Amino acid sequence: MEEHDVVQSLAALAHPLRLQVFRALVVTGRRGLTPSVMQEALDVPATTLSFHLKELASAGLVTQERASRNIIYRAAYERMNGVLGYLTENCCQGEECLVDAAASCQC
Repeated sequence: MEEHDVVQSLAALAHPLRLQVFRALVVTGRRGLTPSVMQEALDVPATTLSFHLKELASAGLVTQERASRNIIYRAAYERMNGVLGYLTENCCQGEECLVDAAASCQC
């Protein structure tokens, strides 16, 4: 993963509502969530949620899929794991790490 991509992803997450949305999608897993469900759970206006979902999608952190009349949003686990991998790539300066390298999300 390139530094530019990591910065873009971290910038997208650097807003409280976008972080809440992303975490909700991570918790939900592969089934994803519709905007109406997120809107109700987070108690935000539809236009506000739409703006923040667009920012997360632009950063590659969420995907969207049309299912009939709904749009399903899902966390982009590959991108998330790429960012985490970039941040921890040289951890512990070559010493044994306290965190298992296989601990990244396999959703």
